[in-house]
Amino acid sequence: MKKILLLLLFGFSFVASHAQTVYICKDGDYTTQSLSEGYTLNLSDLPDSITFSKPQITPVVTIVYSGTTATVTIPAFLSNEVTCSSGTSSQVIIVNTNTTDEITYNVSGSSTAGSLTITSDYKMTVNLNGVSLTSTKGEAMRFKCGKRIALVMADGTTNTFADTADNGSAVYSDDTHKACIYTKGHIELSGAGTLNVSGNYNHAIASKEYFQIKKTVTAVNIVKAANDAIHAGQYFQMNGGTLTINSSTVNDGVQAEYKTDDNDAIIVDEENTGGVIIKGGTLNITMNNSEDAKGIKAEGNIDISGGTFTIDANANGSRGIQTDGNMTISQADATTNMTITAAGGKCTLEEDSDDPHKCMGIKVDGNLTIDAGTITVYNTGKKSKGIKVSGIYTNNGGTVTASIDND
Repeated sequence: MKKILLLLLFGFSFVASHAQTVYICKDGDYTTQSLSEGYTLNLSDLPDSITFSKPQITPVVTIVYSGTTATVTIPAFLSNEVTCSSGTSSQVIIVNTNTTDEITYNVSGSSTAGSLTITSDYKMTVNLNGVSLTSTKGEAMRFKCGKRIALVMADGTTNTFADTADNGSAVYSDDTHKACIYTKGHIELSGAGTLNVSGNYNHAIASKEYFQIKKTVTAVNIVKAANDAIHAGQYFQMNGGTLTINSSTVNDGVQAEYKTDDNDAIIVDEENTGGVIIKGGTLNITMNNSEDAKGIKAEGNIDISGGTFTIDANANGSRGIQTDGNMTISQADATTNMTITAAGGKCTLEEDSDDPHKCMGIKVDGNLTIDAGTITVYNTGKKSKGIKVSGIYTNNGGTVTASIDND
């Protein structure tokens, strides 16, 4: 009688000869049930739905940090594909073998001895819901994944990460401690939240492929970097928000380089441009902690079509912006206002003793084309220079105030 009543309530009948398995969904999870030997439902524990085809449920893994522990919740239907080997430790280690469905990881809580390592061969979304992690074992977040990592900050949240200041006791013994936040793939950062990152051993944020800051982002603050603040393969792109890189950064502010193979050969790919693309937002970069540092450095071209820039290159031999390729400045996407202070003298590093280069506001090895915008370079350091262009300098309508040297 129970079975008949339930079947009427759901408006269908189970016909074992036509379907041998049903998917029973409850509270966002599902289990499978074979019908070959019949199936009886209990009226006191009704499921949310019963279907004969696999339900379209977003696979979500929840990670909640609390001091020296973390609670990782993996839905039953993912248990054969997603595993957590770290138990309740705050050094969370997750392995995902699913190669067909994108899994979402919801991360929250705080730990002064915590980290997150995810190994996967498929793209993923990581929702940051007000997270604070200080790692004592290598990176604060490491994604051993060569695909897209969507980092989404919940609106209005502050998410803070810091890594350990040494390379010892890494989560994986075969890993090199590359950054506070590191991925083999590419990062797309979105969501109206704030990201604070301290890279105490190496880079603050590093990706082997491109790193993109989307318009929705409120702020990215690089509190400290023992090497580059942001180090990206393929290219770096910023569409909006505020990027602040303070003077505790030891090397470059933003560095984009070509992605290479194991033999250091440049990989031929349309996305592997080694460039910097800035379409809007605010950049506040201060480089006065070490010589020969660059606020923005690209192996490829630099294309600026909007944004407000305040860059201080205050050390010997430092540069506000430097590219090995061409540089184009316009206002195609937003108003462009650029103020660069070059306040250092000649570089005194021993490796540059044969050619002690000067501090410069902008250095372009290729061509510099300015279609629109306001560019102001102040030279206050001894032997400092404003703008140096090795190729052709063309101004089609921008306002430029600086000393320009066509070399």
